[in-house]
Amino acid sequence: MAIRTLSETTGRAKTSQRRSRQNFETWSWLFMRISGLVLFFLALFHFFIMHILNDVTATNVTFVAARWKNPLWRLSDWLLLALGLLHGSNGLRFIMDDYIRRPSTRVAVKSLVYGLAGVMFIYGTLTIVTFKG
Repeated sequence: MAIRTLSETTGRAKTSQRRSRQNFETWSWLFMRISGLVLFFLALFHFFIMHILNDVTATNVTFVAARWKNPLWRLSDWLLLALGLLHGSNGLRFIMDDYIRRPSTRVAVKSLVYGLAGVMFIYGTLTIVTFKG
């Protein structure tokens, strides 16, 4: 958007460009859209592989060990974990901002949710990375 103003010193018109502000909420909104789309396809792929191509009763430690010998399967499962936790935590942040009015309560609940998400992320990542089968 171009804005025309008069220069105080010369009295001539000058044009300046004004950019829209990009803050955390803008990036959060964009992340939700992109991660939701990626999660949709990752979840469909995971469901198809684990529940349609393979028998659910055959899913055991041996099956997971054979699957995780390929690093791409580990990456796929880790992306599902990471994006799912980040997308879910960000969605909960929106809900907490809408419904929790007292700032001190909001900080406490957000800290609890983010702490639990962090612990689950670390535990899940360690499981995926260190699994030997």
